[in-house]
Amino acid sequence: MTTDWRKRDGRIGVLTGAGISTDSGIPDFRGPRGVWTKDPIAELLSTYDAYLTDPELRQRSWLARRDNPAWRAEPNAAHAALADLERAGRTITIITQNIDRLHQRAGSSPSRVIEIHGNMFEVVCIGCDYETTMAATLARVAAGEADPPCPACGGILKSATIMFGQQMDRRTVTKAALTAEASDIFLAIGSSLQVEPAASMCAIAVDGGADLVIVNAEPTPYDGIATEVIREPIGTTIPKLVTEILAT
Repeated sequence: MTTDWRKRDGRIGVLTGAGISTDSGIPDFRGPRGVWTKDPIAELLSTYDAYLTDPELRQRSWLARRDNPAWRAEPNAAHAALADLERAGRTITIITQNIDRLHQRAGSSPSRVIEIHGNMFEVVCIGCDYETTMAATLARVAAGEADPPCPACGGILKSATIMFGQQMDRRTVTKAALTAEASDIFLAIGSSLQVEPAASMCAIAVDGGADLVIVNAEPTPYDGIATEVIREPIGTTIPKLVTEILAT
């Protein structure tokens, strides 16, 4: 195992997927015990066209949002270690596929976290510019509105997340790509690297001259271009890697 990449100065880019939050009690999606692995129908809850056309699916989605374990989750050692890199003065930007905001709660500056798939704590209308909090909308659900409409235009409300089949926010994707391109070290943590364009940040980083380090329990499509692939548990591996980076 080479340790040369740990000695590099410069910018650190990080891509995090669901695997970094499993130690916080939030199950991943595609792993052996993932939400979609156990219940493939559950993936429909994140499919844009199905959400727009199926009122019963929207009702189920609001209940799933209410019961999301992220409401009770706390940042774990991996989230904290990445925040420690920033506190130590390293230039680090995190591109996260997660919607749980555990990076920010662990101490990472919101300006240094790119939520490429949005977040679960805000609600938007697909028909107008109306925005509100998830807590406020779930209060309407609790009061008896199974599929609460937009109070401004009567349109369909959804969480401020990017669903399958929904157009990505171009500015966010561009910001993520520029982060990857400018990185000297690029860590891909807990992601299956199967969802684009987030996964392609690995290739962009390597093309820009970065050392790519993948920390994931299962093989990914980008293992072949990585400087190092680590299969060890994320909760212990990331604090160890951060300690080694800061020791150089």
